[in-house]
Amino acid sequence: MAGALGADIDGVDLASLDEAGFAELSRAFFEHLVLHIHDQRLTPEQHVALTKRFGPTSRSPYIKHMEEHSDIIAVLKEADEAKISTFGNAWHSDFSFLEEPPMGSLLYAREVPSHGGDTLFANMYLAYEALSEGMKRMLDPLKAIHTGKPYGVNGVGPDLKVSRSIGIERNRPEADREILHPIVRVHPVTGRRALFVNSIYTARIEGMTEAESRPILRFLFAHAVQPEFTCRLRWRSGDLAIWDNRCAMHYAVNDYDGQRRLMHRTTVAGERPMGVADERAAGAA
Repeated sequence: MAGALGADIDGVDLASLDEAGFAELSRAFFEHLVLHIHDQRLTPEQHVALTKRFGPTSRSPYIKHMEEHSDIIAVLKEADEAKISTFGNAWHSDFSFLEEPPMGSLLYAREVPSHGGDTLFANMYLAYEALSEGMKRMLDPLKAIHTGKPYGVNGVGPDLKVSRSIGIERNRPEADREILHPIVRVHPVTGRRALFVNSIYTARIEGMTEAESRPILRFLFAHAVQPEFTCRLRWRSGDLAIWDNRCAMHYAVNDYDGQRRLMHRTTVAGERPMGVADERAAGAA
């Protein structure tokens, strides 16, 4: 899809993928971080079944799930909903404020606008690897505080205009509390190091005030989304995207006012992020 990350896949039926085919899909997933798979005809049940092949599903705090399919979020913006915020309309790693943030997500395009509504992705491996050795040495042992408060008790408040379908729930303790995660995350499968901070949920660096943390975090937020580290996914109806939340950020572009867009999204449960110190301790053991 681009030099940094992302792969387009044609000619595969995800609903009937055998074990060998799924093994190849997994290999491509870990290599390319984002897979864009075309021409699918998935029922909600097939979508959830495919998700469970990657791991257990997880529910997302704050966001309303479908009543008839409790593992699916309907990400819907109607044609009459203009000048509102959309789900994921900023660079982020999904729900990084959880003790065990999601491994990844599967987003299925059911209805897409004639233009616009693209999704951007950024390779956080490359963002880390492009840093100077001095910056890496400084960041490797550090942890940052993540919190869901931007959508909760201290956040944007009940007057935030979002799509009617999203149904944000306020004051959820599991999201509003503060969680520590390493700034540099070691991927549990590939062993590669990636930046693990994002502008929505990362509040400050452990042991620093917000004012002291701000210049470092602002640098990292801007550094990570340089065009050289990104790709752009342009949706067609029937496309399914799978991304690795542990080493890629994403951004939903909100540029299609006046058109309807309906996506179904499932989430794969993850693990507690491992930092460089954890990696070294495991190696020593």
